[in-house]
Amino acid sequence: MNVLNSPDPDFMREEEISLFSDSVGKWIDEHAPPEKVQQWIADSSVPRALWSQAGVDGLLGLSMPEEDGGMGGDYRHEVVLMRQLGWKGADHFGISLHNAIVAPYIWHYGTEEQKARWLPRLASGELVGAIAMTEPGAGSDLQGVKTTAVKSGNGYVVNGSKTFITNGQLANFIIVVAKTDPAEGAKGTSLIVVETDGAPGENVEGFERGRNLHKIGMEGNDTSELFFNDVKVPGDNIIGGAEGQGFVQLMQQLPQERLNIAVQGVAAAERGLETTLAYVKERKAFGKRVIDFQNTQFKLAEVKTKLTVAKVFVDHCIGLHLQGKLDAATASMAKYWVTDIQGETIDEMLQLHGGYGYMNEYAIAQLYKDARVQRIYGGTNEIMKLLIARTL
Repeated sequence: MNVLNSPDPDFMREEEISLFSDSVGKWIDEHAPPEKVQQWIADSSVPRALWSQAGVDGLLGLSMPEEDGGMGGDYRHEVVLMRQLGWKGADHFGISLHNAIVAPYIWHYGTEEQKARWLPRLASGELVGAIAMTEPGAGSDLQGVKTTAVKSGNGYVVNGSKTFITNGQLANFIIVVAKTDPAEGAKGTSLIVVETDGAPGENVEGFERGRNLHKIGMEGNDTSELFFNDVKVPGDNIIGGAEGQGFVQLMQQLPQERLNIAVQGVAAAERGLETTLAYVKERKAFGKRVIDFQNTQFKLAEVKTKLTVAKVFVDHCIGLHLQGKLDAATASMAKYWVTDIQGETIDEMLQLHGGYGYMNEYAIAQLYKDARVQRIYGGTNEIMKLLIARTL
């Protein structure tokens, strides 16, 4: 999609990356066409079989090292996948959370035994990943987490509840943010993996999935409450093999999560511009095409300019990240500013559709609904501004 006519930076134009982008686009056309996405929305979930298919076709573990069972790519491959999903309206599939948020905790911080045990199964689709941070009483404030993982014999007993967990209905590999030493605050936080599969067709004892939450947008992605009631977890499921490392691990990985959100925001807004251009060129009012009105031209000129600036900034952040130089404040800038622009421009584009923009059968309506959560998850935009302000 080149609706912005803005060239990608050199690092995204290498032949291998371009060929991969084409292949991902074709895969989405085959396995996640619009009619199937509509079924996801009706079912409030993506079929479990799609995860297995993605594993067979090499879309899981894109940036995971080959020796750990992955595809041996880098963050550019994750960007390609996120962009193609956004451009084609298939971004309700929570594959990027699995690939670019959950799996990195294991290959960056896991012990060699943990990598060998989990990474190949994450790459094959046997395991579907989720990360359980948010609680009913603790959203962006990760230091306020109440879930505990208490040492018991050779393992841990996990108690607590989580909410708004993406992939929550299907995930069988859940990284749980828990306090292993509540008295130590952030220093007492650990990341512990709960594998939920128990006996065939059952969850492990004490683990329960709440309802699949009914959302304003992103309806095709399952989002759940999770409950841990004396869930017994092996001692070697603490990521990194030692307690108290969780908060540092989270802080080191959150910049990539926030960059992911910015990448997804630009891609979704680009799709909005493409579909809006098609609409205003066909729709007539007062005897002429909507595109022929000066107001339409001015509004779309503003939209294209804002999205081009957003894309250039996000590309800059991708370049920094590939060099290991993306800091938390810059990632926060990208997350908050791009998602604000996403919401603002999609709202303008919906307005150009008139009453049809409010109808669910038009893509712009879904894009409008989906955009709203972007300013909330990954840390609210207000929290992003606090993080940026600390650098002043």
